[in-house]
Amino acid sequence: MNKLDAQRQKEIQQAEELLFAGPQALGFAKGLFQGHFVADWVMPYPRIPAAQQTELDETLTGLCKFLDEDLDPAEIDRQADIPRGVIDGLGRIGVLGMTAPKEYGGRGFSQMANCKVLEEIGRRCASTSVFVNAHHSIGIRALLLFGTHEQKQKWLPKLSTGQQLGAFALTEKEAGSDAANVQMQARPSEDGSHFILNGEKRYITNAAIAHELTVMARTPVPGSDKTAITAFLVTPDMPGFEMLEARMPKMGIRGTATGRFALRDVKVPKENILGPPGKGLKVALTVLDFGRTTFGACCTGAAKTCLDLAVQHANTRKQFNKTLGNFDLVKKKIARMAADAYAMESMTTVTASLIDRGLEDYMLETAMLKVFTTERLWECINDVFQIYGGSAYFVDLPLERMLRDARINQIGEGANEVLTSFIALVGMRGPGMEFKEIYDTMMKPSRDRMSKAWAAGKNRLGATIRVPDVPVQSEQLRGHARQLGRLIWRFNFAVNRVLITYREPILDMQIVQERIANAAMDLFASTCVLSRQDSEIQFARRNGDAAAPDRAAADLFLRQSFRRIRSSLAGLTDNDDKALLAAANSCLAKPPS
Repeated sequence: MNKLDAQRQKEIQQAEELLFAGPQALGFAKGLFQGHFVADWVMPYPRIPAAQQTELDETLTGLCKFLDEDLDPAEIDRQADIPRGVIDGLGRIGVLGMTAPKEYGGRGFSQMANCKVLEEIGRRCASTSVFVNAHHSIGIRALLLFGTHEQKQKWLPKLSTGQQLGAFALTEKEAGSDAANVQMQARPSEDGSHFILNGEKRYITNAAIAHELTVMARTPVPGSDKTAITAFLVTPDMPGFEMLEARMPKMGIRGTATGRFALRDVKVPKENILGPPGKGLKVALTVLDFGRTTFGACCTGAAKTCLDLAVQHANTRKQFNKTLGNFDLVKKKIARMAADAYAMESMTTVTASLIDRGLEDYMLETAMLKVFTTERLWECINDVFQIYGGSAYFVDLPLERMLRDARINQIGEGANEVLTSFIALVGMRGPGMEFKEIYDTMMKPSRDRMSKAWAAGKNRLGATIRVPDVPVQSEQLRGHARQLGRLIWRFNFAVNRVLITYREPILDMQIVQERIANAAMDLFASTCVLSRQDSEIQFARRNGDAAAPDRAAADLFLRQSFRRIRSSLAGLTDNDDKALLAAANSCLAKPPS
């Protein structure tokens, strides 16, 4: 290994603290990077238990009726406000406390069921889905996961019913995608009874309407001159809480109350610390895992709306004496939307099931879901926009609003570029550590190191020579399953080659990281689609041909996904990266005109 200077070592240490703070078990996504197919994480395709499915169906019936009768997305966009009546209605139905335990006033639903609810809201109104996500999936979620019994008893009953609203306050001027760069300070009082908070937060959804905010601030580390991030429960009635901007004007999701506030010597009781002191970053990253899952559900709903609108227009709009649906380039867009919507729903369901099963590490899967679904939704909206042509540009159709609303998805809850690097670096850490064991043993042999290096080498060699088995029950899917297994093998080989070729500098090589992450995301998406198709075919076999699934969209997605994976891996050795970076550097070096 090349000798790194002190600053470089510090950067690596900080990156590891941020990226690898969680458990390091071999989950499905991490397994892909090591050439493994961890089948029991994704197969059989998860289903909501029958008893809860009945309750969910009843809830969805009532919710859809309420949304169709009382929710006006265009008016919410025009007025830049979600009416209190809508919020109260969502509270009555139980949407605002869907996964909270019944003992605290919630519905006690699973994350899978919650995602089905968010999908229906996402089909209709992005502002409302973002509001619900901010309140429930990241707002009160921190309290559900890290709160004490006393904190839950105090806050959850009113938050779960919508009598009170929650918000999650992480973002600052210097802490956006760089979540570890929080600057808000919290110093303990002399008697230790409370903390005094100072600083500003911005771009906080629900800030101006929340009754409880989970706020991240820096606290001193006892016995050290360092600080660490701690989560606090803050209420807007605390002296020194100042709302600087209640509703920041913005391009899309205008119905949400996105605010900016300051805390000036705000005294927060020590009892309001959420989770262990100094572990606020873990609180934040864990909560965002849940938020990204429901993010996927909302995007799935919007993608289905795009598909419905595209099909409707293609079947009715005539040009050149035939309907648009007779033109191949229109068919291409519709087919792509159908394939992507199917994959988005499949990924969301599988990822939500990992949470419901209590598996310990799903941060890679949630990051993949967030990037994949937000990018695909943007493409879906662009395609349906193009099918409608000039009419889509005007406000009497929902498409221009949907386009404005969708753009934030690639930025919020972790910018896609940051998450793309996150996926690649976290995924490659496992095989990277195994290579390090082998290298260290070669440089400084010892009995202990020899044992570890032997285990690492055995694992690396096994993954290199063995194509993983992708078990499916349906004969008609075995060709796709074999292709997927071979692509996982090729992906593992490519990861090994990247690590051996670049070593530590890979931490900065974001274009290479992007190709690795894109291939990994398509492998995960393809797995979810294959698992779902296998389950649906088996279900149809048991229940007769009438229940046979439409395989066209899934088949198309798998074919296109496999092609993208091959392209991503080929790009690791056949690319224009040097020319690209040279062109960018040339532009950046020019003085401003």
